[in-house]
Amino acid sequence: MSTVTDAAAASFAALTHKLDYLDEADIRRVRDAYRFADEAHLGQFRASGEPYITHPIAVAGLCADWKLDAQAIMAALMHDAMEDCGVTKIELIERFGAPTAEIVDGLTKLDKLQFSTKEESQAESFRKMLLAMARDVRVILIKLADRLHNMRTMAAMVAHKRSRIARETLEIYVPIAHRLGLNQTYRELQELSFQYINPWRHAVLAKAVKRTRGNRRDLVERIRKDVEEAFSDADMHVEVYGREKTIFSIYNKMIEKRLTFAQVSDIFGFRIVTRELLDCYRALGVLHQLYKPLPGRFKDYIAMPKANGYQSLHTTLVNPVGTAVEFQIRSQAMHAVAEKGIAAHWMYKEQEGAETGTSPQQAAVWLQSLIDIQHETRDSAEFLEHLKIDLFPESVYVLTPKSRIVALPKGATPVDFAYAIHSGVGDRCVSVKVNGEAVPLRTTLRSGDVVEIITAPGARPNPAWLNFVATGRARSKIRSYLKNMEAEESLALGEKLLTQALRAEGLTLPPGAEDSEGDTGALWQSLTRWGGNRSRDELLVEIGLGRKIATMVAKRLAQIMAEQGERPDALTLTLGRFAASEAPALAAVTIDGSEGATVQLAACCCPVPGDPIAGYLGRGEGLVVHTQTCGTGKRLFERDSERWIDVSWSEEPTRLFETVIKVLVANGKGVLAQVAASISSAETDITHIEMGDERLGETAELKLTVAVRDTEHLADVMRILRRCPVVLKVDRVCP
Repeated sequence: MSTVTDAAAASFAALTHKLDYLDEADIRRVRDAYRFADEAHLGQFRASGEPYITHPIAVAGLCADWKLDAQAIMAALMHDAMEDCGVTKIELIERFGAPTAEIVDGLTKLDKLQFSTKEESQAESFRKMLLAMARDVRVILIKLADRLHNMRTMAAMVAHKRSRIARETLEIYVPIAHRLGLNQTYRELQELSFQYINPWRHAVLAKAVKRTRGNRRDLVERIRKDVEEAFSDADMHVEVYGREKTIFSIYNKMIEKRLTFAQVSDIFGFRIVTRELLDCYRALGVLHQLYKPLPGRFKDYIAMPKANGYQSLHTTLVNPVGTAVEFQIRSQAMHAVAEKGIAAHWMYKEQEGAETGTSPQQAAVWLQSLIDIQHETRDSAEFLEHLKIDLFPESVYVLTPKSRIVALPKGATPVDFAYAIHSGVGDRCVSVKVNGEAVPLRTTLRSGDVVEIITAPGARPNPAWLNFVATGRARSKIRSYLKNMEAEESLALGEKLLTQALRAEGLTLPPGAEDSEGDTGALWQSLTRWGGNRSRDELLVEIGLGRKIATMVAKRLAQIMAEQGERPDALTLTLGRFAASEAPALAAVTIDGSEGATVQLAACCCPVPGDPIAGYLGRGEGLVVHTQTCGTGKRLFERDSERWIDVSWSEEPTRLFETVIKVLVANGKGVLAQVAASISSAETDITHIEMGDERLGETAELKLTVAVRDTEHLADVMRILRRCPVVLKVDRVCP
């Protein structure tokens, strides 16, 4: 047991040597985090048989190589504590502070995501989701360090598991490392993945590279010597490095360009690191004087950096024996960025004197303009403020219960998600669970949410959804459904109105052309030509929407029917007159609350069952129901009397109806609560409240929209309100 303890202590001692860039207080905090992690993982072992704590220490060591701050090192030491040891986020906040706990929590959430499919599109979505979830870039850096150490120590695992993890690394984590500019990590992860996925090909190519290295050793040394002498003669201080292409990139080049190993020319190259940016171009001149450049093989990534911030000059020269060799030229700052990417901020500091009051602030655009790294920003906290944005701000990535990833625009809701799955799911959506909890349909989704849509067979889209959906697909599907529903409802209403109007002429509405034989089809053709419509249904829809008046269409239809020999029927004529005048209860249009968009209750008078009502066929807006005492309705009647029809309430309405009451109250504490309690006791709901501007006076006026069954129920509500001690006056609002 003591040997294991000594091994762990020795490992931590090795880590402390890497932390010399931190101050004493930070090192003490890191040591506390180590002790906490050591206790949490006590008794746990890795597949190799080593104590588990060796893994967090190794991950923290990789983060220390990148010179990450103390919070990141602490989080790296504790990154598995919440997942494997049952440690809570609250416990971490209390002991180590909220920032460190947030990083650990972010890592835990990433660990819970399972890579469930090998499809390329899914892999791309998964990468984007990881980046979008990691609001703090340190979460991704620690995750990459964690994956790198796992890949280095994977030999103890069974072969099929090694292959699965390596494939996942190649498809998910290697592109992330490349996007963040972590060149060393990117190359090593690529190489290790290739080694475990294709061990035989890796071994064959490794032998071939080793053999070539031996054959070309003299040539490489000769070129290095020539280059160093050329820079010495030019009085330039540079560092010259030999660069060898990775086995994976050689393999990829052979596959993509269909080359044999012998045909891959740029296995070896050189890197020139200068002190300043302008020295890069001077160095280019020195090299072009030494060896002849190959035309068309020069690239200036300094003037036009790559998307991940990479900057260098690339040039290919012809060496003394006539073969091509590539040179990369970059400054020390560029070299730090090229190797460490986004982590270079913590490593690289400007030369003394670079930061002056008058010097303009240099900004390098990172990750396709999503992250700004300012070279003069020496404070890591200030630097992180620039990174507290999603790396993919335009998208969120959510999962179905079966782990399929769905990409949606930022601000998307469960309704958008439902329509993204299938239009049928969206149309029948009634509620939603996000991460297992019921939430409103207008909830904004976040990356990593698991969304479950609950549907019902009879459900249909709600027009109110158009106020909050974020995707064009959802919006168009909802509008299309509502338009079709409106057309169906308008058709039914138009048929009802024309039947009623034709009865007044003593005739019965003939069936449609598709249901008829003989002259009836010709009759409808004649009527639709007269009305300028393409079909019978289109004509009836226009009547239902109020674009054509049923009585005028009925008179024209009666005229056509008379020309065909139809005569008015006395009984039908009597029924029509009886329905139109003497007995409104038998009128053709009955209101029960189940009508759709083609029948609306006027907002000016808010009629409820029990109010005497009349129907106005607005131009293109269907049937609008007003109370017979409504001033707005009376003015419309004076202007368009032919557009008014008789309507009546159904004996059994299907829902509650909204109306507005005005309540004058004595101002004081708890007044609103007392009014609400009184209304609740009357078995009704308040759907909207408006308050006047005199809230600070002795009295206040409230306008309450309440949902009631009928006028009797409304009278009960008002009577109960009048009994409330704080209520001075109650009236129904009438226009």
